[in-house]
Amino acid sequence: MATTDHVDVLIVGAGLSGIGAACQLRRRCPEKTYAVLEARGAIGGTWDLFRYPGIRSDSDMFTLGYSFRPWTDPKALADGPSIRDYVQDTAREYGVTEHIRFHHRVVRADWDSRTARWTVHARRDTGEEVVLTCSFLHTCAGYYRYDRGYTPDLPGAARFTGRIVHPQHWPADLDHTGRRVVVIGSGATAVTLVPAMAERAAHVTMLQRSPTYILALPARDVVAAALRRVLPKRVGYSLIRWKNILLLTVNFQLSRRAPNLVRRLLRLAMRRRLPAGYDLDRHFSPRYDPWDQRLCVVPDGDLFTAITAGRASVVTDAIDTFTETGVRLGSGEELAADVVVTATGLDLLAFGDARLSVDGEPVDLADTVTYKGMMLSGVPNFAMTIGYTNASWTLRADLVANYVCRLLAHLDSTGQQVVTPLAPTDDERLPLLDLTAGYVQRGLAALPKQGGRAPWRLPQNYPRDLLLMRYGRLADGGVRFSRAGTPERSPARA
Repeated sequence: MATTDHVDVLIVGAGLSGIGAACQLRRRCPEKTYAVLEARGAIGGTWDLFRYPGIRSDSDMFTLGYSFRPWTDPKALADGPSIRDYVQDTAREYGVTEHIRFHHRVVRADWDSRTARWTVHARRDTGEEVVLTCSFLHTCAGYYRYDRGYTPDLPGAARFTGRIVHPQHWPADLDHTGRRVVVIGSGATAVTLVPAMAERAAHVTMLQRSPTYILALPARDVVAAALRRVLPKRVGYSLIRWKNILLLTVNFQLSRRAPNLVRRLLRLAMRRRLPAGYDLDRHFSPRYDPWDQRLCVVPDGDLFTAITAGRASVVTDAIDTFTETGVRLGSGEELAADVVVTATGLDLLAFGDARLSVDGEPVDLADTVTYKGMMLSGVPNFAMTIGYTNASWTLRADLVANYVCRLLAHLDSTGQQVVTPLAPTDDERLPLLDLTAGYVQRGLAALPKQGGRAPWRLPQNYPRDLLLMRYGRLADGGVRFSRAGTPERSPARA
């Protein structure tokens, strides 16, 4: 028999975004009741799920950390366990942990305009159904599948006598000491795995179809260390955070406006870290412009160090087939391997595959348009957290959490109960994520769209978003405020 509870705000996901949203709610709307539903059994989201060697952030922790809780570790580019501990400690400090209901996977959420409530159906690991109602639903489940990663067709994989693993589900019993390892991929996961595994492996080869832009940055921020010695903790953290935000913004804007210049600068930086005569054109010169795909960051240039020391190498070629002892390439060369790691990306999945309906009509996400990058046209009292593709995820997550609190306060102060985003009146529709990476392109069709202008356009620009979401008008032409009892129109026609 399903049980029913009611809360003012229901947050889905206990990762970096969900914990941040719950903490902001406690800080800014302490009178609101809330609960956090987490499908897994632990806090941390991505930083608890991924356990592969060397797991780390390629965003600095002064921007990936929460605005309201300074990151105090000296490492700017932190490892996964340190980030997980930070998220868990934040949840405990703000009293959020006791509000989390673990092993609750949301499968359906239905909005009823008569009562101005969501009815949310969740399923526990035991198979038991749990039903909750809430006045506002905030999903912080990211946009990729947790139960599996993406693995392309690998011809002949069944013949391989070694071990094939995917980084998203790293086996605890895998010992790669003294073994020959091939890592398939060239993205953030691959460039993390290669130097980490090379410390103990006989040799590690990064096998890529095409190169990625890679930037080496110091693992520790010397400016941050200096400011910490002379300034109060919160003041220093704020200054470091803004310094890094501005650097990220300048990097992205320069890449968009002068891609050839940025390409030359990145190439020069890589040339200085690689051995003389290294074939940079083949292995580290992508065909696309910087930031058409996310830039990979390696702390202290560890990938280049492993290559220079001979512990790792890069091969750019296509896979012909697996053999019993390795991988045969399109060129005919065979890479001997004991372990093959398929660092081949993610499968996009919005809202953890939960189904939404409004007044009995199913919501097709592909027909909706995002409002301020966080709400969906025609879907009332609903917010989603999707971070930046060109900067730290948490920068945007913080803005969304604050904006939700602003909306809740506005509803209370005006006596309204419902906020419903409207679709733009023009027909311009753009992809939600502006990246050419394969994992993005594979799943874009099923995601919401964005419009061509504010407030339906996500500018991927934190300073502009800050002005819009922290200080901009709540009652603009993109939303409608109302009371309970007003039926909603179809999201596609809203």
